Amino acid sequence: MIALALLAAAAATPAAPSAPAPEVCDNKPVYMIVSGPTHDRARMMAYGKAIQDSGLYAQLGGYYVNGARPIATFEGTPPPNLTTLIVRFPCLANAKAFWHSKAYQETILPLRQNPSAGDYTVTVYPEAAIAPYMAGKVGDGAYKGSFDATGIEQVAPKP
Repeated sequence: MIALALLAAAAATPAAPSAPAPEVCDNKPVYMIVSGPTHDRARMMAYGKAIQDSGLYAQLGGYYVNGARPIATFEGTPPPNLTTLIVRFPCLANAKAFWHSKAYQETILPLRQNPSAGDYTVTVYPEAAIAPYMAGKVGDGAYKGSFDATGIEQVAPKP
């Protein structure tokens, strides 16, 4: 009777969402854009160092393509302490593998939260094709190395 009650209770308890397996990289580069005002520069520096020390970017082919602060403003008035970082990844799968990695979600991300060290929006965009008039005048935009998420423990995406 007790075993039956335990089975019924277990069936009624929703299972925790399972962590997804990393997707296969399709070699279509993407840009992860992190933008917003920074409130605590020292904590953000520690956060950036933690990302670097984790090795996640190196394993997944992620790298910064810009400096964090604007050097000129041509239109509008940016909020004080505006930070915009662009991280290039070889594919959306690797950007997701970084974002949903257990190391990022449970160790690194909390370094800039509670209280918030900055109010950021994080979006991902596909890389545009090189315009025909630029062919042969700029790099081909291809990655020369192989980067994948094998061995990076993932957490379930938050709803």
